[in-house]
Amino acid sequence: MTGEIQDEQAVEKVNTEMPPDEQLYDLAELFKVFGDTTRIRILYALLEAELCVGDLAGCLGLTQTACSHQLRVLKNNKLVRFRRAGKAVYYSLSDDHVKAILEKGMEHVEE
Repeated sequence: MTGEIQDEQAVEKVNTEMPPDEQLYDLAELFKVFGDTTRIRILYALLEAELCVGDLAGCLGLTQTACSHQLRVLKNNKLVRFRRAGKAVYYSLSDDHVKAILEKGMEHVEE
């Protein structure tokens, strides 16, 4: 049951500006990725330096398998990128948007 509309202009503005459901779904999925402490720790480590899986796992006290799994999730969601150097694979944040999301999130929790 819907309520009686009090402000037609506000409702019209919301309906006009609301992104399509598909984009909202994608945004919700992106934020789910940030809902895991291990992934946040990986992203914060990558804020400081480009790292290979072994170094990243060592920094965070993870197994390489667990680290690789989380990196795969982050890569699939376009939050990290990688480059190969011989047999080693180095990971870094995919772009400044990821850094900005982390910084804004930290600002919010520190308030």
